[in-house]
Amino acid sequence: MAGFRSLARQVRDPRCDPALRRYSLRKCLERFAPYGHRATWDHLCTRHGIDPDDRDPDPARLVAALAELEEARAVWLAYERDFAERRKREKHDGLRRPGSFDDWHRRTWGGNGIARCDDPRVHPTDPLADVLRRLITALEAAPSAVCPVCADPGIVWRQDLDQEPWVGPVCSGCGIVVPQPVLTREALWAAKRAPVGALASVA
Repeated sequence: MAGFRSLARQVRDPRCDPALRRYSLRKCLERFAPYGHRATWDHLCTRHGIDPDDRDPDPARLVAALAELEEARAVWLAYERDFAERRKREKHDGLRRPGSFDDWHRRTWGGNGIARCDDPRVHPTDPLADVLRRLITALEAAPSAVCPVCADPGIVWRQDLDQEPWVGPVCSGCGIVVPQPVLTREALWAAKRAPVGALASVA
């Protein structure tokens, strides 16, 4: 099975026909998709002017979308290296039982669903790397009462998420499933009491 870098080479290879290059970009999302596969694809298509159903897209647009994805992947891989080093130090110091933060990280290992968007049409509009940097900054800081990506205070508790975690806080501004460790207890309590309405599309 081809890895991310092999697929990325196919996306850039001018000898490949556009349909194969598009297919290879979609396959990249099976290895790294911060919002989840469908939401990340929708994000890249929106930002780079690609018709999601076009089987013969402009190769330059595919390469631009790939470059955005690769930058975000580099940000996340650096974070995962730092995370692995931290856990190694903690285990050495006798802290073997992972906490809620580590439980969240386990579900995102490899870069899938880091900032999962339950509705694939509702996701942040900023470049993926910027979104991940904001999320990582929040993960390394004290808990907050607002979304770590868009700073929207409108967070609601959803009981009907399509993928694990099946329940959790969702930002009504940008649509991400907010990692619980970045929110204060008060923010989580308020989210559980907030009425659940339709999330507005920000894409």
